[in-house]
Amino acid sequence: MSQEPNWMNLIPDHASEWLDGRRVEEVECIVPDLVGISRGKTMPAKKFSESSRSFLPTSIFYQTVTGAYADMDIKDQWTETDMVLRPDLSTACAAPWTDDIILQVVHDLETTDGEPIAIAPRNVLKRVLSFYEAEGWRPVVAPEMEFYLTRPNTDPNEPIEPPIGRTGRKGIGRQAYSMVAVDEYGAVIDDIYDFAEAQGLEIDTIIQEGGAGQIEINLQHGDPLELADEVFYFKRTIREAALRNNCFATFMAKPMRDEPGSAMHIHQSIVDAKTGKNIFSNEDGSESEYFWGFLGGQQENLDSAVPIFAPYVNSYRRFKADDSSPANIEWAQDNRTTGLRIPISNAEARRVENRIVGMDCNPYLAIAASLACGYLGMKSGAKPREQRKGDAYRDGVTLPQSIREALPRFEENQALRDLLGEDFCKVYEGIKNQEIEEFLSEISPWEREHLLLNV
Repeated sequence: MSQEPNWMNLIPDHASEWLDGRRVEEVECIVPDLVGISRGKTMPAKKFSESSRSFLPTSIFYQTVTGAYADMDIKDQWTETDMVLRPDLSTACAAPWTDDIILQVVHDLETTDGEPIAIAPRNVLKRVLSFYEAEGWRPVVAPEMEFYLTRPNTDPNEPIEPPIGRTGRKGIGRQAYSMVAVDEYGAVIDDIYDFAEAQGLEIDTIIQEGGAGQIEINLQHGDPLELADEVFYFKRTIREAALRNNCFATFMAKPMRDEPGSAMHIHQSIVDAKTGKNIFSNEDGSESEYFWGFLGGQQENLDSAVPIFAPYVNSYRRFKADDSSPANIEWAQDNRTTGLRIPISNAEARRVENRIVGMDCNPYLAIAASLACGYLGMKSGAKPREQRKGDAYRDGVTLPQSIREALPRFEENQALRDLLGEDFCKVYEGIKNQEIEEFLSEISPWEREHLLLNV
């Protein structure tokens, strides 16, 4: 990109409208890492215009969530080869919480020979979408984002507490869909709306969820890559809005012991790329073979993808047979005790809701893995089990209960690994195993409280 006008003409309308004739001062060149947070570099807009290529080391994908590096069986792992940053200017948007005029731009990652970096999460999703494209199919998704607003937690040894609302009282749980509860945190919600509008991010609805200070934002349905980018941007947006109002926003799966967990439910349907018609429905409005195949593929393979949907030791605290939590991979029409729910809809909007995914996931990887499971079923002609009648919680929790239990299932499903890419899968396993070792080396407050003087 040699001249500023060339790339400025390619940014979305919402970015141009936000600039309103102002000169861009800086550009944040960002990529989502395996955790799903932003990594990259900031540069003056002039340098961004003049730069032919920018680079990042491959080692950004060898870090655990703590920042430690994992040693893996990778050839020349520590030669720190460079990856080329390739801007996707369709993702350019404001960074409205800053005092400067800054644009964020998500970048793809390539080798110096122009090949996609296989372990980059955005490329993993693109890879899965390419299999759908080859069949003439186009997935449509709609994520639901749940998160908690909390009091600032500056001492990790102290439990997380709900925030103080406008009434001066601490938030309380079990107030799902309460408009009064949402109004308690009106200043934060207002900033989220303002920041989202400045970035061109569309919000479908905002509701109070069941936990104390727990909020849910539903996004419009659309292209999986675009929706993954939106979730990626929203996480930063929500955190910035919370910090502006003296509280934290957390996307931990289970931040508080006695409050419900936070999910990222994914609504999924598939349309014909040429006609735009939902192939989950026949002409007479009944369920198609593609629908049953996708649903069967979810039941057969989601269990293997749990390490992506529940990536940390904390994630498994959310798997409980109560509070609308996921506990199984059963399916049913309009039943929130099953991990796979078929919402009430007309034939055009028929879809499968994956309720297993936690909000602590990487959105690119979670959407990729969920769609990959459905694709495998559509290609193999899989059949789902019988619809679960009544309360599926009576069966208890049948999902893995720890990341250590879940990883072998991920390692053994070669069909799923082939879709996600073997290089990615090996690195992901290495990172997860390193995180397990790091966690097991820690001594928790529970151990100090109950074992120090009692055993």
